[in-house]
Amino acid sequence: MKIVVIGSGIVGSSVAYECAKAGAQVTVLEAGRVAGATSSISFAWTNATTKFPRPYYDLNVAGMRAHLELRRDFGITPWFSQTGSVEWRNQPEDQAAYLENFRLMKEWGYGVDWISRATLAEMEPDVNVAAIGDGPISYFPEEGWIDPALYCAWLLRAAKARWGAEVHEHARVNAIETVGGKVHRVRTVDGTSFAADRVINCTGGWADTVLGDAHGIPLASNIGVLGFTPPVALTLRSQLHADDMDIRPDGAGRIMIHKISVDSTMKAPDPLATDSVQAQALMAAVREVLPALEAVELEAVRTTVRPFPADGYTCAGAMPDISGHYMAVTHSGVTIAPYLGRAVADEVVRGEIHADLETFRPERFFQHRSAQAETTEA
Repeated sequence: MKIVVIGSGIVGSSVAYECAKAGAQVTVLEAGRVAGATSSISFAWTNATTKFPRPYYDLNVAGMRAHLELRRDFGITPWFSQTGSVEWRNQPEDQAAYLENFRLMKEWGYGVDWISRATLAEMEPDVNVAAIGDGPISYFPEEGWIDPALYCAWLLRAAKARWGAEVHEHARVNAIETVGGKVHRVRTVDGTSFAADRVINCTGGWADTVLGDAHGIPLASNIGVLGFTPPVALTLRSQLHADDMDIRPDGAGRIMIHKISVDSTMKAPDPLATDSVQAQALMAAVREVLPALEAVELEAVRTTVRPFPADGYTCAGAMPDISGHYMAVTHSGVTIAPYLGRAVADEVVRGEIHADLETFRPERFFQHRSAQAETTEA
């Protein structure tokens, strides 16, 4: 079976690796460089907290488990840091939802406990516990973060070395061609074509693009902004989630900062300077939590399109437009990618359907079209 995977981000790399492992002849077509788009500009937090409803939570838990299971394939997983997360809320209006999420996560068996301020100060001496309000502090020991570029590099290299997969960078796809309503070939903008029995679209924030005979899915993507400090002499290990802000170490002494209210100021993924209003807002917020950053300025600010299918949930399954066209797009790619790659390979290559993906099929976006067509015919 010849499979073309469009996109080499964390989802595309996972799909390519698992399909090649399952015995398919895999070709990856990447518009730019491997992991060069959203995957490399991601907070990259592996978690299932606040992931509702239950089927979506279960999918994310399966992804967290699949990250650990990759160690069986590689022996080591240098892209994965399971350092745990610490969370609190300072705004009174946020406490009820915060407490209810804790209760529900406990009920569903997720790893979470309350910790004291003294415990947090012992765990993370760089954190200014005085900046935390009177509410409780939660600790999620099973959560972590990954380096998406390393993840993609290791999986694609293994797919090539072990099973002969091909990876083509700077090969932007502009058409999926069909014969008799079935996938036949994939063509890039330079005119090169690749034979295909199946095409798996892993283009993330560009999954709404029409590619020749193939439709995309509706998206409601938004803009993400990340700030990066230069190397600093801190010992921070855990991720910190305070109100609308996320903080974590990013290797080589750098600290990564994300703040939802900063994201909301962006209408497009335009470049931002390190002295921009957005950069200043990130640093003002993080200095309250990590006072050692008082004299530190950002080294880089990066923006990207964060992929969201129109209803906010993962989209995985056969597209209803043409036979052999499969979609694998999700906002939770960092968490569920290794599981989603395996599930896609099972369905596309082995013919084994995953019942836990039934909630997330692409058909949900096209049912109104079918209904309209039936009404017109009547």
